[in-house]
Amino acid sequence: MIAYVTVGTADMDKAKAFYSALLEDLGARIVMDIGRLAAFGTDQGGAMFAVCTPHNEQAPDPGNGNMVAIPPGSKELVDKLYAKALELGGTGEGEPGQRMDGFYGAYFRDPDGNKICFCHFG
Repeated sequence: MIAYVTVGTADMDKAKAFYSALLEDLGARIVMDIGRLAAFGTDQGGAMFAVCTPHNEQAPDPGNGNMVAIPPGSKELVDKLYAKALELGGTGEGEPGQRMDGFYGAYFRDPDGNKICFCHFG
C-alpha cells in the first residue's frame, strides 16, 4: 500500500551515509539518487525509504507525531539496528522492548531529528 516514505535532511551526504550503513543489514541500498533525493530499497522491490532536501529549500523540520516504522523481521534485528542507529549518531527515543501484545519496538531519531521505529509484530 505504501510506495515510499520520505524524510527531510539538511545534509544529504551525511544522511545517505547514515542510512546506507544502518539499512545494509536489511539488504537495502540506494536504488535511486537524483541529487536532492535518494531512495533506499531492496532487490525484492516493495516500499522504499527516501531522504531529501526539501523542495521549497526551507529547513527540514521533523513533524511532531510523524514517524516511520521499519520491520526488519525479528526482535534480534530490532535490537541490533537500534544499537547501530545510536552508534551512527542517532539518539534514543525508546529502547527495544515489548510495547503491547504482539508488538516489539525500538525508537530513535536520526541526525536530522526524524523519528524512526524498528518494530517486530508477532
